[in-house]
Amino acid sequence: MSTPETPRSSRVQETSEPGEAPGNAEPDRNELDGNDETGSPVATKRPARKLSWQRLTIVPAMLVVLLLATWLWFQQADLDPVSENALSNGQVSQALREQVELTAISTFFVLIIAIPLGILLTRRAFRKATPVAMALANMGQATPAIGLLALLVIWLGIGRKAALIGMIAYAVLPVLSNTIAGLKANDPTLLEAARGIGMSPTGVLTRVELPLAVPLILAGVRTALVLNVGTATLAVFGGGGGLGVLITAGITNQRMPVLVLGSILTVALALLVDWLASLVEVLLRPRGLDL
Repeated sequence: MSTPETPRSSRVQETSEPGEAPGNAEPDRNELDGNDETGSPVATKRPARKLSWQRLTIVPAMLVVLLLATWLWFQQADLDPVSENALSNGQVSQALREQVELTAISTFFVLIIAIPLGILLTRRAFRKATPVAMALANMGQATPAIGLLALLVIWLGIGRKAALIGMIAYAVLPVLSNTIAGLKANDPTLLEAARGIGMSPTGVLTRVELPLAVPLILAGVRTALVLNVGTATLAVFGGGGGLGVLITAGITNQRMPVLVLGSILTVALALLVDWLASLVEVLLRPRGLDL
């Protein structure tokens, strides 16, 4: 009497090639992506990052086309002595450099103020101060930027210092509110589990809370960067320089080429900063949060 054949689904592979998992090893559930025809799970490798070619190329291509069209227009534009004087002697590159410096410095101070403050306001001992801090941050952004800059110039005098303080006050709100929202959105059961395995409060914050809140925090930083690029054009009214020098010169002297160049460079810089921030947002997003 013959022994019935063992079904293929119940066979166990007893040998395997060197470096391979045994035949009955279950694939990582994080890599399962559906079932095959027999209903068995199929393991597929998912991408760790979502830097598609569209994300990497569309915005830079648009910027190249915009700047190339501007350059071609200036090649055939008839510039009078006033326009040439406003654009000569490296004034354009100086204004662009000042704009970048104002944006970078103000954003740096926004980060070192808003993120630690947001963390502090989500701790139990300081939660009662959250409405006051948010009200002050809202006042900084609700106040018209030009009016805030004028008040700071009256208080501090003309110079870059007044412009930077105004830009910082104007851009604190998105980073602060997103930091608080990101930390409050964490699942309490995850935090309790982290405490249950013996993590210190600092360990829970740095290894659980902040990594989970990174996407929201980065979104706030991205918003603050774009706000600072736009607000930096107003620094000229406080003696801070920037691309606002070209814009105001074009308006006061009624010279369209100077005005167009200042405006296009501001728009291009804002788009470039937003694109770079979007790439950083993807790269710094924790792998476990990739969808």
